[in-house]
Amino acid sequence: MSSRLIGTLVLTAAPSSGHLTQGIVDNVRETLSGAGAEGDWLAPGEAWETEIYLDHKEADEVRRSAETALGSAPVDINLVAMPQSARRKRLLCADMESTIISEELIDEMAETVGCRAEIAAITGAAMRGEIDFEGALVQRVALFKGFAANRLDDILRRATLMPGAATLLRTMRANGAKCALVSGGFTCFADPIARRLGFDTVVANELVIENGTLTGEVRPPIVGPNGKADALARLAAKHGLDPSDTLAVGDGANDLVMLQTAGLGVAFRAKPILASAARSSASGAVVAHGDLTALLYLQGIPAIAHVS
Repeated sequence: MSSRLIGTLVLTAAPSSGHLTQGIVDNVRETLSGAGAEGDWLAPGEAWETEIYLDHKEADEVRRSAETALGSAPVDINLVAMPQSARRKRLLCADMESTIISEELIDEMAETVGCRAEIAAITGAAMRGEIDFEGALVQRVALFKGFAANRLDDILRRATLMPGAATLLRTMRANGAKCALVSGGFTCFADPIARRLGFDTVVANELVIENGTLTGEVRPPIVGPNGKADALARLAAKHGLDPSDTLAVGDGANDLVMLQTAGLGVAFRAKPILASAARSSASGAVVAHGDLTALLYLQGIPAIAHVS
C-alpha cells in the first residue's frame, strides 16, 4: 500500500528548559527515516515538527519509535493526525482551574473555612473520575453555606495564570479564533479571569447568594462533563463551525467528553484518566512538560508568530 500523509509529529518542551536538543531531534529523525522526517523548528530548543508519510495503520508504531528515541527526556510527543489545512482551530474551549489558572479555587475557599482536606479529597476523586462530578460539586458547595460573598474577591486574588495562558489567548484571537472559558468552577471567578485574558464567552456554575452569603447551593443547570461538551458544540454551531474546527483543553476527568467532542482535544498536565484517553485518541494530544504555548505549536504556529 502506498504511503500517505497521516499527520504531523510535534515535539515540545518547557520554554527555556533546554530539554529539546538538536541531538534528540536527530535521534527522532534517524528513527523515522523513510517516513519523511526532515522537520522544522517552530521554536529552537522548544518545539519541532515533521510531517509523517506512512500507511495510517502504522501511526502507533511511529509514535512508539519516536518515544523510544526520546528516552527519558522531559519532552512531549504528539502525532497531530490531520492535514496542515485543518490544524489551525477557530474555536478554543478551555477549562479554567489547573488549566488556565494554576489553582483549584474551591480548594482555596475550603482553606478559609477549615475544610480543605475534605474538599480536596472530593475534588481529587471527581477529577480522577472516581465519583460523579455533579454530585461531588453539590457536596462541596453545601459545605460553604453561610460563607460571606464579600470574601470571594480574596479567593480570586490567589489565582495565578498558568504559564503561556496570555500568549495562547492573544495568539488565538489574533488569528481570528473565538475563545470560551468553559469551567466546572464558578462564575464569580471565571468572569473576571475571562475579562483579564480576553475570552469571548464564559460557561460556568453560579453560586446562589442571598443576603450577602452563600446558601450552599448551585443554580441549575450544573456545568459538568456533558455540559462542557454541549457548550463546545453549541458555540461551534453559533459561529458556523464544524467540530473539527475546535480545540479543547483541560486537566480532569470532567473535561473528557469536551476533549472527545473537539477536533483537537489536549490533556494539559492532566490526571491519568484524561491523559490516557487523549493519548489513545486520533484527535487527542497530551502536554505534560510544556506550557500552554504548546497548544499553538500543535497547530503549527511558530514562536515568531506568537502574540505575547
